Amino acid sequence: MAGFSNIIGHKQIKEHLQNAISMNKVSHAYIFSGADQSGKMALAKSFAMALQCEQHGTEGCMECHSCKQALSDNQPDIIYLQHEKPNTISVDDIRRQINTDISIKPYASPYKIYIIDEAEKMNPQAQNALLKTIEEPPAYAVIMLLTTNADAFLPTILSRCITLHLKAVSNDEIRAFLMERYQLPDYKAAVCTAFAQGNVGKAIQLASSENFNEIKNSALQLLKRIKEIELYELMESIKQIREYKLEINDYFDIMLIWYRDVLLYKATSDVNSLIFKDEVYDIKKQASKSSYEGLETIIKALDKAKRRLNANVNFDLVMELLLLTIKEN
Repeated sequence: MAGFSNIIGHKQIKEHLQNAISMNKVSHAYIFSGADQSGKMALAKSFAMALQCEQHGTEGCMECHSCKQALSDNQPDIIYLQHEKPNTISVDDIRRQINTDISIKPYASPYKIYIIDEAEKMNPQAQNALLKTIEEPPAYAVIMLLTTNADAFLPTILSRCITLHLKAVSNDEIRAFLMERYQLPDYKAAVCTAFAQGNVGKAIQLASSENFNEIKNSALQLLKRIKEIELYELMESIKQIREYKLEINDYFDIMLIWYRDVLLYKATSDVNSLIFKDEVYDIKKQASKSSYEGLETIIKALDKAKRRLNANVNFDLVMELLLLTIKEN
């Protein structure tokens, strides 16, 4: 369900956009800048729906013909730019879908709205073509650029758009949302929230991912028994971890949060601050057997392993060194 009231966080941006509607000061060009899955598209769609709503409020009513069309992405005056090349938005894309189309008046709405997702993929020629339109747009036109990197735009584009930076959403808001909307138990919502790092889209993805649970269980099972297992079993474990090669950063993050929990419990004996609250028995056990120095060494080794894999060092070798370091500490 789209609509400003259904978007978690981003209070200031929602207020800015709704004020623009109520005061009739809607700009002709906006940049929504933020990480992947941070809510850029949800904000753009909610804004577009509200602008075209037949009730003329600051939020889409969800009931009128225009809102129903917008909810199914079929509103003829809300246009989503398509681009065939995966990594480039070309000058032809901009000319064909925006520049030649924008002079045609809206079909049945007050505005003609263009939403360009992944707008950082516009090459310089495409940006220059768009600039001409942004400089002298028709009164009914609103262009929204959604991007993970506003620095990729020409200064002339930046100067003619209102840029809205999406900030991280608070952990409390995300956790409460996951528990309410997805009926997650407290501890599972806390784990997804810790991983999401303020990104609601990622939190939702993790909450509904069977694979994430599988990775978490695999990593924790290994960490709980790593001190006892023989070296040959360690090699078997590496084979299993290789199955999660594409999600190896998630695997590392689970390990990292586990050892941070152990370190935190060792330092404070406070169970309430743990992420893996449901693993408290094993965390206490691990904390009693580990030294501060050993835990710091493991946390540094995890960080180093991540960097090595990003630099394309041999996967098995990196994992072997990491698991031996964990075993010895």
